[in-house]
Amino acid sequence: MKIAWLFRMPHVSMRAWKVWRRDSRTFMKTYKANFIPPLMEPILYLLAFGFGLGLFVTQKIDGVSYANFIAPALIAISMMNAAFFECTFSSFVRMYYQKTFDAIIATPLNIDEVITGEILWGATKSTMYTTIVLGVVSAFGLVDSWLALLVIPFSFLAGLLFSGLGMIFTAVSPKIDALSYPTSLYITPMMLISGTFFPIAVFPEIIRQFSYIFLPLVHVVDITRALTLGTLSGSLLLSLAWIIIGTILVVIVSINMMRRRLIV
Repeated sequence: MKIAWLFRMPHVSMRAWKVWRRDSRTFMKTYKANFIPPLMEPILYLLAFGFGLGLFVTQKIDGVSYANFIAPALIAISMMNAAFFECTFSSFVRMYYQKTFDAIIATPLNIDEVITGEILWGATKSTMYTTIVLGVVSAFGLVDSWLALLVIPFSFLAGLLFSGLGMIFTAVSPKIDALSYPTSLYITPMMLISGTFFPIAVFPEIIRQFSYIFLPLVHVVDITRALTLGTLSGSLLLSLAWIIIGTILVVIVSINMMRRRLIV
């Protein structure tokens, strides 16, 4: 089949972590500037929406205040943004402008290991930013359960998913400017209609079905909100299964697409 190559199992070894280590060392050289945005953004969102707009939302949403409702969503959004933008704009710069991928491939590492290392680093960055945002919302008293600590390891899984998605768009973008299309047409709408700032139940049935089938952030928000509020339910297993299966497929496809992009 013509698309069979998309699902070919990548040839990956532990050497992929060398790419991860290279990216992490580069990141830590400018860690002060890198950690300011994930610290300030949730504070601004909480002040503007949670406590600002929240003053006018007197009705409880799903049994909690508006601030408590959006706080887990801000954590989920940080998972998505950190991983996605790392494996789109940052990876594109390393691939196209800095020629970092070409230099690494000249070593014993292969293309699959380079891309896997990039995805692992994107997931790691997602985990770091999630930890920061979780600390911020906890400081505001918006975490109701110790189960919220499970959000940290969960963010690595979600980070793998969004890193893979980002790498797919990187593989098909001819120029870095083209990455603004998935950002504007996919990431931003997903951030708005995934049960983040208002319940997904307010949308028509067709939009809800579309969201649960095609928008991973919906499932990430549901699990994150359940962990931070301590409201676990059996339905979350479906969301977790969606994320696990989606992550495996997306990561495999992204590696194969990037291999074809780099070879051609």
